[in-house]
Amino acid sequence: MATHLSKLTNMSFMGTRKFIILMGVTAIMFLVIETSMLPYKSKSAPLFPHDGRSSRGKITFNTEASRGHVKISGNFFHGLKYSSPAEGMVKHSKSLNREENVNYTSKAIAQLRVLKTDFASEMHNGSALEVNENRSPRGGSSYKKSINKDIGEPGRSPMLVKGRETAPDFSLARKKATDAMSKHDNPARLQGVLGTSNTLPNHPVRRKMRCNMPPKTVMPFIEMNHLLRRRQASYPSAKPRWSSARDQELLSAKLQILNAPSILNARDLYGPLFRNVSMFKRSYELMERMLKVYVYKEGEKPIFHLPILKGIYASEGWFMKLMEGNRNFVVKDPRKAHLFYMPFSTRMLEHALYVPHSHNRTNLARYLKDYSNMIAAKYPFWNRTHGADHFFVACHDWAPYETRHHMERCIKSLCNADVTAGFKIGKDVSLPETYVRSARNPQRDIGGKSHSERRILAFFAGNMHGYLRPVLLSHWENKDPEMKILGPMPLGVESKMSYMNYMKSSKYCICAKGYEVNSPRVVEAIFYECVPVIISDNFVPPFFEVLNWEAFSVIVAEKDIPLLKDILLSIPHEKYVEMQLRVKKVRQHFVWHSKPVKYDLFHMTLHSIWYNRVLMMKSR
Repeated sequence: MATHLSKLTNMSFMGTRKFIILMGVTAIMFLVIETSMLPYKSKSAPLFPHDGRSSRGKITFNTEASRGHVKISGNFFHGLKYSSPAEGMVKHSKSLNREENVNYTSKAIAQLRVLKTDFASEMHNGSALEVNENRSPRGGSSYKKSINKDIGEPGRSPMLVKGRETAPDFSLARKKATDAMSKHDNPARLQGVLGTSNTLPNHPVRRKMRCNMPPKTVMPFIEMNHLLRRRQASYPSAKPRWSSARDQELLSAKLQILNAPSILNARDLYGPLFRNVSMFKRSYELMERMLKVYVYKEGEKPIFHLPILKGIYASEGWFMKLMEGNRNFVVKDPRKAHLFYMPFSTRMLEHALYVPHSHNRTNLARYLKDYSNMIAAKYPFWNRTHGADHFFVACHDWAPYETRHHMERCIKSLCNADVTAGFKIGKDVSLPETYVRSARNPQRDIGGKSHSERRILAFFAGNMHGYLRPVLLSHWENKDPEMKILGPMPLGVESKMSYMNYMKSSKYCICAKGYEVNSPRVVEAIFYECVPVIISDNFVPPFFEVLNWEAFSVIVAEKDIPLLKDILLSIPHEKYVEMQLRVKKVRQHFVWHSKPVKYDLFHMTLHSIWYNRVLMMKSR
């Protein structure tokens, strides 16, 4: 009997052990499943209802941005993490103490659910914007838009690139969530950070870009003229660290230019177009006879040595192509050079290195800084003058930013010639922004009607880039039959022809700034023999150091847009006829040729670089 009871006791003990082990395994499986964050509405959802939180405070949800799948997950012990296939997005993760035991109140958890909803709302409101490489002939970029009106940026953001989607902006909600988690040791403080309302703002605060605001300071055109005269008389440039035979040649050229024999008109030059035609002609002759340029071979394609010959940035490409292929000015021995050319393309720099939607151009500037440091280490010429005898030609809007500081003493030939953004009158050169439609024939469609056949007083058409064009249209769109002031014209060949016909049939062509001070309309107006009306405060017109822009154009301050028609009608008819004739005469200086010809755009650009360098020279 005792033996039988002993057996029953042993069996009962073994059964209890098995039961305890089974219950332990079940409990462990339950905990594993509960903490594994199964997807919302999965097959296990009825067993483990998922309401956006778990026993460990982890939040996870998925949403679709404009084109890519985006996942945001947060864990109070592992931080807030964001991941996306879109380029340029930065992962944010802050680790929190794994050991602290936090008892979140139900109200705080409810507020975190609001954060999740707000994240999803903002992600779905993300914008997508596709921008063509070239601006349309109306003067802005061509677009394919899918922009949410609440958070999308209007028009072409200067930081956007063709064919790339805009990253969603959820910085406000993310900041609140991160701040909340950083104060997890106090639930009351957590509730205070998140607030007691049931919603968060759906409209993130955006800092207005500089290109969408009027300038804080304005330099009148007459003051630019005064500044040029002062700078040419005595430019505050540093002396070379050691002398060179080339310096003596430049000083000799400066003396000859300042004492040039007086002439009224040359055989192939029209005197009224120039500030001083005598000095220009003598300087040009000396350039042809004396100037030698060394082109650096360093640098890899596509940023270096790869000219882009079409589109609105074509000016830098055409100059690069013609300069590198020139036999009259280029020398192989840098010791014989008066000037040193750095053949990079700011358009290709953006294309190759800019991280889409990062709104960060630091790496572009650093790349050029590394390049200048490299040539300074390899050659002695940069260090002799601190780069003052080096130059580059750049037409991209970002060029002033990418080259400031480390290339500040170089001669900058820029399309974006903004006197309040680092452009130095008397040293730097304003480069014409030419919209080239055909690389084989850059002079296509040039010409226009005679002054007697032009029935339209003034014409403008273009996209609403920047702050100024909406102001122009608000005053003049459909307000006066003599003023053809239009918004964006439809895309297509017929529209392009209509745009050109309007310019060829108008007396005055309005050249209103877009995001930056420069516009291809200035050169287009000259091509089509239409008197350009420049409305762009602080813009230094092309070849400002030699051309007299008041002789063949009208400069209107932005504040005078309401008076635009009165200003144009106040110009006597005889003066308009004279100005239109001068537009025809000046056109030869704004045309690219496959093989450069005298006084064309290639030679005018090189001459202005030479001219400014010579006049800056000082004897030791």
